[in-house]
Amino acid sequence: MGNLTMVTRDDKRSGNREERLNLRVTAREKRLLERAAEASHATSTQFILQAALRSAENLLAEETRFVLEPEQWSAFAAMLDRPARVIPALAEAASKPSRFSDR
Repeated sequence: MGNLTMVTRDDKRSGNREERLNLRVTAREKRLLERAAEASHATSTQFILQAALRSAENLLAEETRFVLEPEQWSAFAAMLDRPARVIPALAEAASKPSRFSDR
């Protein structure tokens, strides 16, 4: 098993990078990452960081963004535009002091 260490330092071009991220990889994985980095004309660190950030952004976007067909959007917007209704059980629960508050 190989070690692949990604170290970031203060770099005016890419922001203030002071954090370290260590990955344990197999020799095969390390060779593959190094070959891909070379093919993309990047260092291993740049390649891995760009790929990881792209993957993280895509995953988080899936959790915060959704797409609807026009008819579905209209129905969704109509539900949002409806006046709020009081749900007695929720109103009662909201009126009680929380054990986490100083009330």
